[in-house]
Amino acid sequence: MGLVVQKYGGSSVADAEGIKRVAKRIVEAKKNGHQVVVVVSAMGDTTDELIDLAEQVSPMPSGREFDMLLTAGERISMALLAMAIKNLGHSAQSFTGSQAGVITDSVHNKARIIDVTPGRIRTALDEGNIAIVAGFQGVSQDKKDITTLGRGGSDTTAVALAAALDAEVCEIYTDVDGVFTADPRVVKKARKIDWIAFEDMLELAASGSKVLLHRCVEYARRYNIPIHVRSSFSGHEGTWVSSEPLVQKSQQQGDKPVEQAIISGVAHDTSEAKVTVVGVPDKPGEAAVIFRTISDAEINIDMIVQNVSAASTGLTDISFTLPKAEGRKAIDALEKNRAGIGFDSLRYDDQIGKISLVGAGMKTNPGVTADFFKALADAGVNIELISTSEIRISVVTRADDVNEAVRAVHTAFGLDSDSDEAVVYGGTGR
Repeated sequence: MGLVVQKYGGSSVADAEGIKRVAKRIVEAKKNGHQVVVVVSAMGDTTDELIDLAEQVSPMPSGREFDMLLTAGERISMALLAMAIKNLGHSAQSFTGSQAGVITDSVHNKARIIDVTPGRIRTALDEGNIAIVAGFQGVSQDKKDITTLGRGGSDTTAVALAAALDAEVCEIYTDVDGVFTADPRVVKKARKIDWIAFEDMLELAASGSKVLLHRCVEYARRYNIPIHVRSSFSGHEGTWVSSEPLVQKSQQQGDKPVEQAIISGVAHDTSEAKVTVVGVPDKPGEAAVIFRTISDAEINIDMIVQNVSAASTGLTDISFTLPKAEGRKAIDALEKNRAGIGFDSLRYDDQIGKISLVGAGMKTNPGVTADFFKALADAGVNIELISTSEIRISVVTRADDVNEAVRAVHTAFGLDSDSDEAVVYGGTGR
């Protein structure tokens, strides 16, 4: 049997009972003949509690010390899980991200993995141990400082280790039974997807699906690491994310590929804000200056829309969306370069939401776009921005309209399940 990397989110190890339940599942995999590497998140809401504590002490904690604080949560989880496994009669060793060889750049709070050198993990496995690794963290290549990978970074840690160790599969355990056609907390009749391609999962993750982090899927696609998303609270088969469809065995039908629907699902995101740069001179190079300013501030943007310029003034407006957490920084950066850009004013709106329809074959099915907009119109939802790709249509609406819009689109495209409601076992979905 091969090597398996398992990742358990905060809801799976939220308390002592959860840790003991996870330990039993890990030991079962070991008994089945696998070498097992486990990546674990902080317990429950520990990370949020640490963030709140930091903000009480300092309104602007330094990046380095903030990372030192936040990584404590995963270290607690890994040590407790190793203890629980040893109590079941199996040997386990816990490692921090740096001890596991997760090497990153020097950007605190949202570092990117540069390399993984899992020598100590290999040694632990060769000695018959289960290796427990603290997710979400690494060590910078130049300064050797502790860094964090951003929220949800444990997913990326798990896939990066799976690639470095040439694992058979990376299992992501969460509090739902797999990837659904919509967030089951919003759409009770959401249907579990048996298999989804990397490309579709990338679009869903980038559009707000909370089950997998975008960077995790991107890493898995690059190194062709199959991901199995499943629940740590049940024994059900989950969702496979891979480059090719799996073969599903059936006594009645024999071996056959799992077919992929044209529409994979509906994702939503209410964590973004919209910035509008008003009165920009409509001439070559202006947009480049705006987005170079944003790039220099190390801010990631999502959707971009430029209005048609007014003939009388020769001015136009450019709108873009970005994470709410980066809103203040973006406004400050643009204001500092106001003379260089030459705009009139800035507008900031953090009461928006994004709804995205994702699926293969959308480009060759023109009726999809019309049906999408009709579903939103019938639900009384106004559209503010539109963005498309070959396998995605995204719109920005008012935040208050998001849940109703998601349910309307989900039903309009026949994605509602005929079976029981989707089960959410606990936590917030990670």
